[in-house]
Amino acid sequence: MDVPFLDLGAANDEVRADLDAAYARVSASGRYLLGPELAAFETEFAAYCTARHCVGVGSGLDALVLALRALGVGPGDDVVVPAHTFIATWLAVSATGARPVPVEPGESGFGICPQRLADALTPQVKAVLVVHLYGHPVDLDAVRAVADRYGIPVVEDAAQAHAATYRGRPIGAGGVVAFSFYPAKNLGALGDGGAVVTDDAQLAERVRLLRNYGSARKYEHQVQGGNSRLDEFQAAVLRAKLPYLDEWTARRDRVARRYTEALSGLPDLVLPTVAPWATSAWHLYVVRTRHRELLRDRLAEAGVETLVHYPTPVHRSGAYRDTEAVRRAGPLPLSERLAEEVLSLPIGPHLPDESVERVVSAVRAVLTDLDAEVGVASSPR
Repeated sequence: MDVPFLDLGAANDEVRADLDAAYARVSASGRYLLGPELAAFETEFAAYCTARHCVGVGSGLDALVLALRALGVGPGDDVVVPAHTFIATWLAVSATGARPVPVEPGESGFGICPQRLADALTPQVKAVLVVHLYGHPVDLDAVRAVADRYGIPVVEDAAQAHAATYRGRPIGAGGVVAFSFYPAKNLGALGDGGAVVTDDAQLAERVRLLRNYGSARKYEHQVQGGNSRLDEFQAAVLRAKLPYLDEWTARRDRVARRYTEALSGLPDLVLPTVAPWATSAWHLYVVRTRHRELLRDRLAEAGVETLVHYPTPVHRSGAYRDTEAVRRAGPLPLSERLAEEVLSLPIGPHLPDESVERVVSAVRAVLTDLDAEVGVASSPR
């Protein structure tokens, strides 16, 4: 493709000297797990999020699982999850032995709908798991207002929301927040990694036990834990990249603003919006159109790579379609419609201006031609 969806190599090239230094430092240290690089990254990332504690773990999925387990979620419990999300959100609940309870988004946007959330709460619900999907924060005040009435904790899946803000505070501040450092994330390692960020010292200590065989000291096992540790090399890589995160996010924002400016008003194209109380990390720039597959095919012909996040709703996947959780949820038509219409355009901090303009020109040309060919209505539904 002339315009790839994301160029991870360019990000690494920009910080090559820092990465080389990180590798050399770890290689020479003789410490490869639970060492000084991890301790330093945990301190630095907690400070970045304006939180008191950060606990590095093996992946974003593990971060969700361990956060839920640290809150006491287990077999027989229910956890509310968004219906429209990556399957990891649901898998984290299932991994604890609890049942996911899917809730649809609102009519506009992708986040969990607070009004529908209220209808989903039962005595069996032990946590609400929200997702800052595509980099845009959920309205946490509205969600917590519902959850707090029932004394239910809220866990945030911030796998796509590094550097996003909610009401002037970084995502990661003042909650129980799980991050992923998968290589394609806004802050990505050179392998898997994740973290739980919180102000709750007891919860952070429990996650530390759970990530390391239930042990704070060698051969002393206080709980039944597992093995999920962010290794020293990945921690050093993340330390090298963290100082660049704000600049990279600003570059993503410039691409998103250009897309919104140039693509507004096109027939049958719904663009993402940013709430006045938030800033988006722009992990993805996701549009909606009824002609998704045709648009995607023609963009590919024009040399523009796009992706679909996510083509199969979780409740229709082989992993969940025959489960009790899905049978109890009933129809989820909004999530199914999103799965049919969403399309992610190329976005990233290293997308050249000329590539952005190629995307803009190609999308405008395709949709203008479609309007002429099939008489698409002039306003999106």
